[in-house]
Formats: sequence, C-alpha cells, structure tokens
Amino acid sequence: MSLLAIDKLAVRYGSEAAVNGLSFALEAGESVGLVGESGSGKSQTALAILGLLPATASVGGSVQFDGTELLGAHERALDRLRATRIAMVFQDPMQALNPYLTIGAQLGRILVRHDLAVGRAARDRVIAMLERVGLPDAPRQARAFPHELSGGMRQRVMIASALLCAPELLIADEPTTALDVTVQAQVLDLLEELREDTALLLITHDLGVVAGRCERMVVLERGRVVEQGATRDVFAAPTHAHTKALLRAAPRVDASDVPACEAGATVLAIDGAEVRYRVDGRQRLHAVRGVDLEVRKGETVAVVGESGSGKSSLVRSALGLVPATAGRVVLSGHALPPDINDRSLAARRGMQLVFQDPAGSLNPQLRVVDIVGEPIAVHEPGANGAARRERVTRMLARTGLAAEFLERFPHELSGGQAQRVAIARALVLEPEVLVCDEAVAALDGTVREQVLELLGKIQRDSGLAIVFITHDLDVARSISHRVAVMYLGEIVEHATTAALFGRPQHPYTQALLTAIPVPDPQNPGGKASLAGEIPSALTPPPGCAFHPRCPHARERCHSEAPQALDISGSRVRCHFAGNLQ
Repeated sequence: MSLLAIDKLAVRYGSEAAVNGLSFALEAGESVGLVGESGSGKSQTALAILGLLPATASVGGSVQFDGTELLGAHERALDRLRATRIAMVFQDPMQALNPYLTIGAQLGRILVRHDLAVGRAARDRVIAMLERVGLPDAPRQARAFPHELSGGMRQRVMIASALLCAPELLIADEPTTALDVTVQAQVLDLLEELREDTALLLITHDLGVVAGRCERMVVLERGRVVEQGATRDVFAAPTHAHTKALLRAAPRVDASDVPACEAGATVLAIDGAEVRYRVDGRQRLHAVRGVDLEVRKGETVAVVGESGSGKSSLVRSALGLVPATAGRVVLSGHALPPDINDRSLAARRGMQLVFQDPAGSLNPQLRVVDIVGEPIAVHEPGANGAARRERVTRMLARTGLAAEFLERFPHELSGGQAQRVAIARALVLEPEVLVCDEAVAALDGTVREQVLELLGKIQRDSGLAIVFITHDLDVARSISHRVAVMYLGEIVEHATTAALFGRPQHPYTQALLTAIPVPDPQNPGGKASLAGEIPSALTPPPGCAFHPRCPHARERCHSEAPQALDISGSRVRCHFAGNLQ
C-alpha cells in the first residue's frame, strides 16, 4: 500500500477545472517532483491533500494517506494528521509566518497544539530544531520576528516548523522560488539531509531542481498528468510534447553556446558610481562602491549577484531613480544629472525600465492601449489619439500581441502577456538603453524563454542596448554578451559570457555556478558550496568583502581589499585570481 495514493482527483471552481482526473502515488521515503507551469494544478493538488481548499472548490476523486481517505474527512481528523504526519513548506514564508509572533512562539504552538511538548520542553525542542536547520544563534533567532530574518533564514524556519513533529510526508510547494541560487542550494541540501525517511512531494517548475532531488517525477498540464516515471527515464526519453517543451525551455548553465554580438559604440557609461542610503537617520548604508560599467549598442550586459549585492541600486542610480552620491552617468556622450527630476525629457526617454513583477507594474485601472500609449502622451503631447493608437498597435505586434489585447485590463492578461505589455510600454519611445530588473524572475520556463527570445529579436532588429539585472546565472548565460558579478556593492568579476562561464576566476563566481541546478539527472549540480549569506552593507567585513565566506581566504584577505586584475580575459577583484583552479 502506497503512503499517498491519489486517484482521479478533480478540483473545480464553477465551470473551471483546476485539476482534472489526476492520479499518482508516493511511497514511504520516496521523493517525487510534481512539475508544471503556473495554472497546471500543482498547488491545488497540495491543498487538496491537506484539506485546505476554499469552500468554493468542488472536489472529487480520492486522496488516501496510509489507507485513510482524506477527501471529505472531518476537520478534526485532518487536524490530527497535519503537522504530525503530513507537513507543508509553503512558497512564501513571509505570508505563511505570523508577523505578530516571534519564531519561537510560532513553532512552540505547533508542539502545544498537538500535545507533544509544553513550557521549557517545547522551547528546547524548538531551539534544537532551529539549530538543526542551520539557523545561526538559534536562541536569539527564536526571539526574533519574521521580518527581522532574511529570506533564506525564513525558509529555514518554515522547514523547521514542517519537520518539528517528524512527519511521514513533507509537501514542499516551490520552496526555493524567491531565493538566491546559493541559498536555494543550501535549502535543498538541508531538505535532503533532514527528511531521512520522510517522503517528499516537491512542487516546482524548475526541472534542474527535480533532476537532482527527485527519484520520480509527475508532469502536469492544465490539471492533467501528461507524463510520469523515474526522473532519469523521463529526462532521457520524454514522450509527451509538453514535457519536451519544458525540457527545451529549461536554461542550461552548462551549455556551450553563448549569444553572438556585433556591438557598436558605447551608449551608456557608468563611472565610479557610489550609492549610500541613510538608515534610521544616522547610519549610512554603502550599497554601491565605485562601480564602472559600460554598455554598447546592440549589446546585453548582465549584472548578477545575490540579494543585497547592490544590483538594483546600481541601475536605479543610472536611471536617476536613486540619486548617486558620487560618480557620473553618460548616455550617448552626454553626462546626466544624478536625479531624474533634473534630467531632460530626451534623457529620460533614452533609458527605459522593465520591472520584475509585470502585474504590479501595470496600472490596473487602465486598458493596455492606454498603458502602452501613456509614455507617448507624456513625451509627445502633440500626438493625436489615432496616431498614438496606431503606434501602440505596431509596438504590441512587435512584442507578439495582437490588436485584440488593446482593450484588455491587466487582470485579463497572463504573466507572459503582462510582461510583453510592460516591454512594449518601455520600448514604444524607442529608447537607446533598456534596463530589465529581474524581468523574467516571475515567469515560468516556457514563458521566460519566449520573453528572452523576444528581447533578443528586438535587440537584433534595432541595435538596442540592454542592461539585464538577475540573480539567475542560467538566464544571464542565455541572453548576455558580457556579465558583471556584484558582491556587497562591488563588481568582483567582469568578463564576456563565454569567458566567465567557461573559466570563472573569482571564488564567488565559481560558487554561484556550482550552486546552479542543471536539468540533467546524470550531472545535476546544484550543490551548496558557499556557507552563510551576504553580510549587511551596514557592517561590511574589513579587507576583501568576500573573505568570511571564501574557501580560499588567507590572512591577507582579512585586512587588505583586493585591486581589480586582468586574468584570462576577466577583470577580477581577488588577491589570488588565476591560482584558484
């Protein structure tokens, strides 16, 4: 008898089928990946297992756990199973954790609720689990509130809460989607290490994660299972067209090909950029430290690094959204004032920005025709409505959207369609530089591939210069011609894409590449080789900023900041670059 057996599960909301006849099983101690794009029914399946679907859902079929039917079970019966025998790690720990309770109080309530421990015994058990998941100074962190922890630390707390009662089945719903690649590797290693005999149902759209972490996989499309089997077999010989499309769209950091480029003259030059923020009215947070960067016509430069590395602060200072405290920005030979309010309309239209969250960056009260046409109205007030509409229609067509989308509101668009609208809005003024700030981070694999191909085509057609901010090196490899790696406000390595991915010189770059999961069960990668998280910019380490996490650090690194060196085609800030291979 399987630990979990799902047979012909159906979840409907009115006439819409979120899950349609889904069947698969999970054995004790087994790890299974539930794979699919947004809307495929992955999370709805998890909620159905736990009895957490809303009252508006109509549910049919069967979900049996250890021989017990869960669908239609009384709430008290489900409560006895939740946390103790079946536990869940949610995608967004900030939403799943109670902001009004300390970490220790929240986890302690789980033990008290299930009569497993009270008082000092509960506190000791909570701290022991927090230590087990690698939370530094667990007694202190137990007194902290969720907002006082980093994203990686919050996800460790979620894992601790799920494993606190030693469940037999752990459901992890996109547990690493919002995390940096290094933290993702740490969290996945942690899950693998701690679950012991616990069965794992890993819900994800990342085939690289499935390749290295799951023995079997189930592929969903629009609520149906289209393929399932041993992970190695599915990757080696997929039979369904949707599985093949997902595998084709999965970025490969180990791929040999990189985008070709015939770059022209320098369009954007950032010289000695410094960005400081005032914190609590007193402390000065040094977010960007003397950064130089240039982008040429027809070229894409990716700026990569973990959260807190200064990527967004750098490009926002170039855009004038965050005034730089030092340095200068030169656009097509003209030095720009640091504040966007002091820049001319021509300078503003020369650089445009595409945000990470397409839905959040579009005005929900405007139709697409007005969203894309708004920049024209601002920069060209003399253009009449008919001319504006015609230009919007042409721009939408360039981004792959038909005229039928003109009258739609943002909530009527899919994620990929909304991002195409955001790109159309940014390009309708024909800027010289397009800045993409994590512009595909919220998109599924096939949609992400479509958007990246779209940007590449537009660039080839127009000679557009692109600055692409991302924490995903897979994406950087697939779209960029040069890559700048940032760490704690500095560019620690800058090279062509081929040089950086072929032979990275800085130990931080090497660690980032090692942590990236590869969609290949034979060589999955994705292992944590970097401990801890990026330090606070309020209290940066002395000497080389990377030395507290660097496996090659020596005495000199603790006190002396490295200068940039040219090594094998890379510009590297490391005392021992060239001698670390």
